[in-house]
Amino acid sequence: MDVLDKYKKAWDNQPEDSQKVSRDKIFKMTHARSSSIVKWIFIIGLCEFLILILSYCFIDFEESKKIYDSMGLTNFVFYSQVISLPIFFYFIFQFYMNYKNISVMENTKNLMTRILKTRKTVKNYVFFNLAYFVFLLIIIFSSIIINNTNELADKITIFAVIIIVIISIIAVCLLWLIYQLLYGILLRKLNKNYKELAKLDELN
Repeated sequence: MDVLDKYKKAWDNQPEDSQKVSRDKIFKMTHARSSSIVKWIFIIGLCEFLILILSYCFIDFEESKKIYDSMGLTNFVFYSQVISLPIFFYFIFQFYMNYKNISVMENTKNLMTRILKTRKTVKNYVFFNLAYFVFLLIIIFSSIIINNTNELADKITIFAVIIIVIISIIAVCLLWLIYQLLYGILLRKLNKNYKELAKLDELN
């Protein structure tokens, strides 16, 4: 049992004045926990964004361009990156603003509102990343099929495509599991804090 649970357990046995003090303590502790969780969401998102940016340092752009040209995807890759990178940056900025704003919340309702906003931002971020990844796979596979229509009559080639599709589905599932591990645990803790704040708000 953690400190916050101990405060809540002893709450009912206290006089009204003491209960008010306990409510203040519980709010402060819940506020501190929520602020810490949102800070970690921002840190994880920032690290993810930095890894994405740093990965460009290890890419052979000339070789990559040859591959994209052979698949007819040069323009698609360029414009998709032009569009996606600002969106990634927008979400990281929102993570930072959520952390900055939640750190100065002074009452229960405002903190609850900020928690809901943070949860919505994270869910939208995860959805965007998964949707973008699936979209890339669809475009790449479509290009492979279009550029190799004649060869696809070969059973071996068809089998290879099926294997690639299965591997891609597994990759999407793994990405979803990673996001559940990174953000899901934090969101569940944040949701627990929200419920505690809702109880406090009912008593005020």
